[in-house]
Amino acid sequence: MRVLYAGNGPLALKILSWLSDQPIQLAGLVIHPEDRGLNAEELVRQSCLPDDAVFQGDRMRDPETTSRIGALKPDLLLSIHFGYILPDIILDLPPQGCVNLHPGYLPYTRGTYPNVWSIVDDTPAGVTLHYMDRGIDTGDLIARREVEILPTDTGHSLYDRLQKAEFELFLDTWPQLLGGQPPRSPQNTEEGSQHRKRDVDRIDCIDLDDTYRAGDLIDILRARTFPPYKGAYFLHEGRRIYLRLELAEEDSDEPEENGQ
Repeated sequence: MRVLYAGNGPLALKILSWLSDQPIQLAGLVIHPEDRGLNAEELVRQSCLPDDAVFQGDRMRDPETTSRIGALKPDLLLSIHFGYILPDIILDLPPQGCVNLHPGYLPYTRGTYPNVWSIVDDTPAGVTLHYMDRGIDTGDLIARREVEILPTDTGHSLYDRLQKAEFELFLDTWPQLLGGQPPRSPQNTEEGSQHRKRDVDRIDCIDLDDTYRAGDLIDILRARTFPPYKGAYFLHEGRRIYLRLELAEEDSDEPEENGQ
């Protein structure tokens, strides 16, 4: 089986490394530009592909690029945390389809920042392997797995657990992908939720003159705690003051402090 691999970030690198021991032929690699992604150089090195089989994600609509990819004749496209929308000509290319690994429990949290919105919207968190279609994370489901949201979770800690669950789900489902006949079931696109980056920008600005339910404010602050990245903030004299939330569960063996 010839695989076209579109990936970005440490999970994509981890899965690509694991695939090197599998009975497939890596036909091509699509990465993010260096200034818009993570682990691009490591992905190229791991792929061991020649330069003419490595493509930039921001050039996927270029006719020359699509022609070169078509000449590779991939049987399957794997998308792992790949942030660019694929054109129809690429989606229609592999006979076994295009499969995406998404850090959200579809149909909930389609789109960006699923770790954030599972906390803010109080919707199920999890991971999903699904076919790609013309929509954003709307394709048929192959497999999914729910991940518990802990009361001490931040956006960072939940994201870390989601990545671990994604890797495990991919490994568990891989034999079916390799066999060419994984299960598929349509999503109910009238259910669930979808978010874009501008939705996060909207909740990041904490209005000091607004009224928030305590639980809602805590959920925004913890969901947007992802050091070293900046998240929620309030304005003071025209300058942003950024906020992070630290959560710790009570230790049952810890003695109570009197007078404090």
